[in-house]
Amino acid sequence: MTAVKDRGEKDREKRMSLGQHLIELRKRLFISAIAIVVGGVLGWWLTDVLVWEAIQAPVHNVAEAQGTETAIVFPTISSAFDLRLQIAFTIGLVISSPVWLYQIFAFLVPGLNKKERRFTLAFFATAIPLFFAGCAAGWFVLPNIVKLMTSFVPGDALSLLTAKEYIDFVLKLVVAIGVAFVVPVFIVLLNFAGVISAASIIKSWRVAILVIVLFTAIATPSADVVSMFMLAIPMIVLYFAAWFLAHLHDRRVARRNLLEFGEPV
Repeated sequence: MTAVKDRGEKDREKRMSLGQHLIELRKRLFISAIAIVVGGVLGWWLTDVLVWEAIQAPVHNVAEAQGTETAIVFPTISSAFDLRLQIAFTIGLVISSPVWLYQIFAFLVPGLNKKERRFTLAFFATAIPLFFAGCAAGWFVLPNIVKLMTSFVPGDALSLLTAKEYIDFVLKLVVAIGVAFVVPVFIVLLNFAGVISAASIIKSWRVAILVIVLFTAIATPSADVVSMFMLAIPMIVLYFAAWFLAHLHDRRVARRNLLEFGEPV
């Protein structure tokens, strides 16, 4: 089903050619890249001051609680430097999220009419807290995951966690959950742009829940069902919240079209 169209707005944004879209996209990507690099420079400093100790904390806490020997090891001479770059880049990605999220919105804004552009600020103000909330949710479940996975190590064995694999898991978990929390905002934005309707959103709720559960199952170890549901439940709630906002918007547009044209569109 196509999204509800707003026929009452006559001054739509002029259509851009493919070349203009590509130029606009290149500009947005360039600005986002600069912001990430600047954030990465700050992240390089924060890695040594705060972040590395915070990343190690779940491992050390679990080792103390279980009375086992657990350590993070760097198997190659360059692994410490490579991982610091990776951590700095990820911190830069998180810190610069207001910039690159805005660039995404700004690229999609021409699809909205002038009256609906006022909602862009609301989208932007919602997306940033949700991204940080998603990152925080991933970080919140991390100690549970570390505790669960290291609990399978025999009591008389030494658990050596390869730094690259451990850092990859931590960073991907945090960023992936952060991005997943923002997806409902983009669903609402696409609805306001007339790309999808509220009816199509709610029609796909079973598929959406399945995708969310599969995503959280991949992001967390298969044995950690608790952490999986701790991440899946708020994402499902956000999906239905996105549908509700889209439903209100479609009703408003349909009501205006009924008054102006005599029939909903």
